[in-house]
This record gives sequence, structure tokens and C-alpha cells, in this order.
Amino acid sequence: MLLRRKLPALLLLLAAVLPAGPVRAETRDVRSGDVTFTGAGGVTLHGTIIGPKTTKGRGPAIVMVHGAGPVTRDEYRDEAEAYARQGVVTLIYDKRTDGYSTVRRDYGMLATDALAAVRTLRARPEVDPDRVGIWGLSEGGWVAPLAAARSADVAFVIVAGAVGTTPARQQAWAYGERLRHAGIRGSLIPALQRRLIRYAVASGLFGEAAHDPVRGWERVRQPVLAVWGTLDREAVPAESAKIIAGALARGGNEHYAIRFIAGARHNLNGTRDDGFDRPDLLPAAYATLEVAWIKSLAGGPPPIRIGSPPPQAQASRPVDGPLAWYEAPQWQLVAFVLFAMACLSYPVGALVRRGRGRRGAPVAARPARVFVVALTATVIGFLAYLGVLILTGATVIGPVVLARSVPWLLLQVLAVTVVAAGIATGAAAWRSRRSLSRGGRLRLGVLIAAAAAFLPWALYWGLVVP
Repeated sequence: MLLRRKLPALLLLLAAVLPAGPVRAETRDVRSGDVTFTGAGGVTLHGTIIGPKTTKGRGPAIVMVHGAGPVTRDEYRDEAEAYARQGVVTLIYDKRTDGYSTVRRDYGMLATDALAAVRTLRARPEVDPDRVGIWGLSEGGWVAPLAAARSADVAFVIVAGAVGTTPARQQAWAYGERLRHAGIRGSLIPALQRRLIRYAVASGLFGEAAHDPVRGWERVRQPVLAVWGTLDREAVPAESAKIIAGALARGGNEHYAIRFIAGARHNLNGTRDDGFDRPDLLPAAYATLEVAWIKSLAGGPPPIRIGSPPPQAQASRPVDGPLAWYEAPQWQLVAFVLFAMACLSYPVGALVRRGRGRRGAPVAARPARVFVVALTATVIGFLAYLGVLILTGATVIGPVVLARSVPWLLLQVLAVTVVAAGIATGAAAWRSRRSLSRGGRLRLGVLIAAAAAFLPWALYWGLVVP
């Protein structure tokens, strides 16, 4: 890791090598300095340039473009230092927060940011301006080709764990991979892999869900190195490699290489769980392949090389087809409003009865209580569990019993309880319909309406199917 020292002599030495930015830190064999530059929309971006400790003339350089999420430069520090140790100057920067979030993202805007970083590197005295490329990881693999297609300032493109499908299709595939790896079978897989994705897209909660990377790759003319780990469980590697190679070929690009690194996961780091975990295990040989390729460009553009992809048990499937009427987000909203009314109406009605001094249990009191409690627990538990799966990328699933995650199994038991209690409540109300007061009819009517809506809702989400 980086050793942070502030010896005056060392600061002077660093300033001599990186004069354009203040010295920030040093390890035994790399140097770094902080910079700022202006991205899309006039947003100021903060970065760090990391280079080899000693330089002989101007050398190659790369801008490292982030994966998804609010990523900071520190998350790529080790990778940048690995490149710098092998003679490639790197620029890492904090991802913008202005105009970027889970529900709002614009890959074109991020490409503009990356090109601003390229211009910053090209102006450095230790960098050969004709040998500055873009390196993109994961989401950066959607951004990098857009930037390269826009500007000849980009000399080459390297992508790691790039995705050739739309983001929605890729995310659905990755969910399925993780659930099956955990031993999950049954209704949770389509609920998460298809229905949730389609709902998020239709609701506008999935930024750039339909982005098609093929168009960008078809316009890239610079040399390209696309690399995947053989244990990449997120980027649909076999399909993505074929799609990207096909797009480059159709665009007339004759200088690209498709390579696979054995034993590496999505971000080309090591793994302890067949690629399904996310430890920080930077291999000793990290960036060796990439740096050798970068340096080979000095001898002229390399020929096309395509490696053998790893086996891919499950093919990805499109998830962006037209929605059925019952899949529309507004109907989900109507269902949740009705469930909330049912959950509140019974306890509120009970408080009103007590306030008026009325004694005795209302009609269908016992099944209605069970219905309200089970419905409340089911809806809250369902939203909470799906929230955990979304936030963790389905890496936190819970214990698995009978090929079901325990939280999902409990939700299924609760859902069956809701259906049974709803039927019992309706039957009791029908038997006592002549003796019901106006308020009793209203309260039971809300419960029965919620029960009627709950069954198709639970069927759609797989809560009452195996």
C-alpha cells in the first residue's frame, strides 16, 4: 500500500517529475500528484496522476474509467500503481456525483469526462500525447468506446469486464448466475431476474437500461484490447466477447485483441469463490498483459487476435419487451395502496370502536387479524428483501433450505397465510352479512378487496408458487 511521507527533499524531487499538480504521495517505485480538470457541464473533477518513479523521455499513459456506482479514485489506486510500476502513467479520478446516480446516468456525459481526463494527460511533460489511451472497467466498458469514437486524441482502448449486451439484459443474467450458484431454484429466480428488472426499467429506476454498446464499438477505429476473467460472473463474457468482436469487425477495425485471463473474476482480481465473491486480491501479474500490448503498439497496430472464451452455462435473455397491462408500474402502485389501506383500516377501526365504548369482537375478528398481520409482514418483508438483493447485487441472499433462500421461503409461507386468512375473512363476512353495520361493511370490504388483489400480485411475484 501507499506510504505517506512528507520529507522536504522528497517533495522537491516529486515536484520535479510531476510539476503540473501538487505531490500527494509516494511508494517505493511510483510517484503521484493531484490534478483537477473540467468535465461535462463545467463540473470540476478531481484526480490523481500516478507514474513510475523514474522516467526516460515521454511514455504511454491511460485514463482509468470507473465501473458502476459512486466510485472514488482510491478504489483504483492499487490497479493504477500496478500500471505505473510497469512504465505506464495513469490518471484516476473521482466519479462525478452531479448528474449521476442509480436512476439517472448518461454514458455520453461520462465519455465527455473521460475525454477531459485524456486532454489532461496529453498535456503532461512525462507523457507522449500520441500514446494516451482509455481503460474502462465494467460500466467503463460502455463509456470507453463512446469516448474513443468521438476523438482521435484517444490512441487506444482497453476494456476489462466489458458488456456487449444492454445493461438490463446483463444485470438479469448476473442475478440468475448468483442465485443458481447459491443453490437457489424456483420462483425467486424469475422474480428477480425478469420481473424486477422489467419493473425497474418501466418505472424509470434503471438508468441507461437500454443502452446498446454495439453502435459505439462499430465506430471505434483505434486499436482495442478487450479482456475478461475466465471467472467473470457479471459481464456475460462469452457473449460479450463475440458481440464486441463482431461490432469491431463490422466497423472495419482491423486491430483488436480479445483475451481471457485464467482464474480472474469480473475486475481481473483474484477470487476465493469461483468468481462470485468480491475480495481485493490484486494478482502479482496484474496489468502485465495489458502493458505488453500497449508497448507493442509502438511497432505498429497489432493484428486481430481472438482467444477462446470460457464456457457459459446460461445464455442471457432480453428483458426489454413490451409490458403486459398488469405489469404496468401504476398497477403495482394501486396494489400497494390497497394493501396499506387494508393494513391500517382494521387497527384504526378497532381503536374507533374502543373510543366509542363498544364491546365485543367485530365480525371475522380472528381471521381478519391474521390477515392484516400476515399481509403487513409479507409486503414489508418483500420490499426489504428485494432491496437487499438489489443493493448487494444478489451477493447477500441468506441461508438456503430446500433450494429456497430462508427469507424467500418465509415470505412464501406468509403469502399462503395471507391467502388463507383472506378467504376465511370473506367467508365469515358473508355468513354475517345481514348483521354488519355500515362501518363493519366498509372495513371488511377493504380487507376483501385487498385479499382479492393480493392473490394475482403474489402469483406474479412468485410468492405463492414453488
